Amino acid sequence: MSLPVLDYFLTILHLVIIGLNLFAWIWPKTRKLHLYIVGITLFCWLGLGIWYGLGYCPITDWQWQVKTKLGETNLPNSFVKYHLDRLTGKNIPDTTVDIITLGSFLIAIICSVKVNFFSRNRS
Repeated sequence: MSLPVLDYFLTILHLVIIGLNLFAWIWPKTRKLHLYIVGITLFCWLGLGIWYGLGYCPITDWQWQVKTKLGETNLPNSFVKYHLDRLTGKNIPDTTVDIITLGSFLIAIICSVKVNFFSRNRS
């Protein structure tokens, strides 16, 4: 697989995982999957984060290795920041992106816990 194709694949994979993390709790058929996905994400961010730094994502690590080989430099720690900066044309502060990312993730987890464990119409 060529490096540009691998970079594209990792971007799509990232977007799918982010989408599942944020929204898979909404549909009854994907609610259990959501719990697994957020659990894996938390394990990476916190568990692997013990060794690699809080918020560590192995997919970002692999993608940054690919982007470095493609000649990109000064990559941020965050996939979300990288793409928000590209979309907006601005250099959004790391802390702002991290707060938005974490806040959105925590809201999704709270919603997931509610619909999976406390809703009358659980599936």
